[in-house]
Amino acid sequence: MRLEDPRGEPLDVLERVIDAVSPGYAEAMADRTRWGMAKFWATTAAEQGVDIFDQRAMNRFTERAQRGQIPYDEAALEAIVRRHRLTGPATMDRAESQLPVTLPSEDELRAAAVAVPLTGQLAALAQWAGKDGRELTKLGRLKLVDARELAGLLSTGDRPGSPRSSTDLPRLNVVFEWAKKARVVRAAKGRLFAVAKAQPLLKDPLALWLRAFEAFFELREALIGDRDGYRPTSMLFAVYEDLLPDILNTLYSIPHPMPWPRLRESTHLAYDTRFHLTGEELAQEQFWLRQADADLRDVLDTLEQFGLITREQGTAHPAFLDLPATPPAPDLPPGMPPELAALLGTPAPNPDAPRRSQELRDELTTGPVELIRLTDLGTHAVRLRLLAEGRDAPLIGELTSAPAAGLLGVLAEHYDPASARLELAAWTDARGGSDPALRELIQAVRDTPWHTRAQVLLDIFTTSLPDGEGEQLLRTLRDDRQLAPTALSVLTHHEILDPDDLTEPEQLLMLTEQLLQLLELGGPDATAQALFSQGGSQASEIITAALASGHPDQAGLAALRTLADGPLRQRSAQLGRLKATRTRQRSTRGKGKRRR
Repeated sequence: MRLEDPRGEPLDVLERVIDAVSPGYAEAMADRTRWGMAKFWATTAAEQGVDIFDQRAMNRFTERAQRGQIPYDEAALEAIVRRHRLTGPATMDRAESQLPVTLPSEDELRAAAVAVPLTGQLAALAQWAGKDGRELTKLGRLKLVDARELAGLLSTGDRPGSPRSSTDLPRLNVVFEWAKKARVVRAAKGRLFAVAKAQPLLKDPLALWLRAFEAFFELREALIGDRDGYRPTSMLFAVYEDLLPDILNTLYSIPHPMPWPRLRESTHLAYDTRFHLTGEELAQEQFWLRQADADLRDVLDTLEQFGLITREQGTAHPAFLDLPATPPAPDLPPGMPPELAALLGTPAPNPDAPRRSQELRDELTTGPVELIRLTDLGTHAVRLRLLAEGRDAPLIGELTSAPAAGLLGVLAEHYDPASARLELAAWTDARGGSDPALRELIQAVRDTPWHTRAQVLLDIFTTSLPDGEGEQLLRTLRDDRQLAPTALSVLTHHEILDPDDLTEPEQLLMLTEQLLQLLELGGPDATAQALFSQGGSQASEIITAALASGHPDQAGLAALRTLADGPLRQRSAQLGRLKATRTRQRSTRGKGKRRR
C-alpha cells in the first residue's frame, strides 16, 4: 500500500528529488556550522563521554566549559553564534503545523480584490506612468506637481496642505513605493515607466493583489522608516521582514480572532529574544516597546486598508485567557554561557512575568478588546506563501479526488476533528453518496498491511462520520472476520466498549492484535521483553493463546511463532540459567556460614 501524500508530487518525481540530494546529505548533516546550539553542545558533551540525559553530569560539563576546560570546535561555534544572532532563535525551531482552512471560489476572491482600493490605485498609477514615462526628481521621487495630481487621481486621502515634496503626502508615497516593489512601474534614467511585462497582471485584479501582497514585506522603509530625518526607527523596523510573516502565520487558521493584547505580547517576546531586553532600564524599554507597538498599529492600519485583515471590538475568546505559565528555572550554575543555557534548560524566569501575566489577563477580561482576523483574501495569500515555503497548509475540499487511503492518511496526520468531518463530507459527495464512499473507505482499511496504521485510518474514518454513524459502523465490523480486531481496538480505545463487554474470542483477538502491533512497532526483542515483564511462565501461555485466537493475519501469526521459537526461547533459557546460578550462589553462601 502506498503512503505518499496525495497532495504532493508523484512518487517518481519524489524519488528523483531524493536521488538528486542524497549525495550531499551526509556531508550537510556532518557540517557542524549548520547545527543549532543544543545539538552542538549535546554532541560535544557526548563525544567526551558525558551522559547528556544525566542532569548532574551535564551541570559538571557546564562548569568545566565555563572554566575553559572543555575542548570544542571554536570555528564551528562561532559560525553557529553568528547565524543565531542574524536570524534569531525562533527561526531554528520546527514550524508549527497549520489547521485546514475553507476558502470561497476564485471568482469570489477576485471580486474581493477588486473592492480593495490599492488594486485600482496600482493599475491607475501604471497607466499614468505609461510607456513613455514621467520625470522624477534627482532623488527618484515624484515631482511635487505630479504628486498633487496623483493624490487626487488615486484618491489616496492625503491632505493637500502645503507639501514641500511628494514625501509629505504619506499615503501617496506608500502607493508609489508599493507599485515599484510590486514591479508594475520602474524607475530608470530619471523617469518612471509602466512595466510592459506587468500589463497582463494589471488586467487580473486577484493576481495584482497577490503581487502587492508579496511586495508588502519589502515596504518597511515606506511604512515605518525615518521619513523626515528626525524620527528614530523602532525595534519593529529591525525585525520587520521576519516578524510580519510570523504575525500573519499566527493569524492564519486559528479558529477565533486574535485579541490585540495577545498579539502585542507575542511581539514583545520576540523583541526580548532578539534584543536581549533585561528589565534593568525599565522606563527605557517601555518606551522602546511603545514605539514598536505604535509602528505595528500603523502596519495593521495598512493591512486593513489592503483587505488582508479585519478589526473589530469584541470579547476575547476564553482560549486566549490560557496564558502560558512561567517554566521553573533549572538549577544551573551562575554565569553559565548562553549557548549552554539554551541546551540545558530555559533561562531563569523574569521576576516581572507574574505581574505582566495578570495585567494581560485583566486587559483581556475587563472589557471589549480589538479582535484581529485574516479576511478570505488574507487567508488565501498567506496559504500560498506557506505552500511556497514548503509548509503544510491544508485546504478543505482539496482531497475530493484523492484515493481513499490517501484521504484517510492526510486526515489522520493534518486535520482537526471538525475539519476532517467537512473534508470527508466533501469527498463522500464527490463519490456520489455514502454507500459507494463507505465501500471504498472500508476497502482502504482492509488493504492496509500495517496494524497500527489500519487502526489509525479506521479511527479517523469512523470519528469523521456524522453523529452516531461511526459507532454503528464499528459495531457492525465486530462481525467482520478481517477487520474485527481493528474495530475492537478502536471501540475499546474510545471506551465505547469495556474489555468486560467483549466475548472470550474477542478478548483473544484483542490480545493478539496488541501483540502484533507491538511486534510491528518494537520488533521481536521489545516484544519478548514486554512478554517476560508479565512473568516468564505467562509469556509462552500468551503466545499459545494468540496462535489459537483465529486472528486473520496469518503472516503476523507466523511471526509470533518465530518469536516463540527464537528470542522468546532464548530469553527463557537465559532466565533459567540466571536462576540456576543465583540458586547455586545462595547455596554456596549458606554452606560457608555453616562451616563458620
